[in-house]
Amino acid sequence: MSTGKPLDCNELVELVTDYLDESLDLDTRSRFDEHLLGCEGCSQYLQQFRVTVATLGSTPDEGLEPAFRDRLLDAFRDWR
Repeated sequence: MSTGKPLDCNELVELVTDYLDESLDLDTRSRFDEHLLGCEGCSQYLQQFRVTVATLGSTPDEGLEPAFRDRLLDAFRDWR
């Protein structure tokens, strides 16, 4: 059981990459998991994020047009 205050949806969105990287501390990870249990929207968001990461990860660099690749990099560069 967590010792911190419950996460809200905005906090979860900010932590999703750390969650997927398994770099959250135990308390924050517990709070994240507790939020997912009660929030269908965030559960769906996490699943969509996983699919996006898997899809982009399986796309070979040489398969992307250079302009599109640059737009993707720009979109995610300052995302965190």
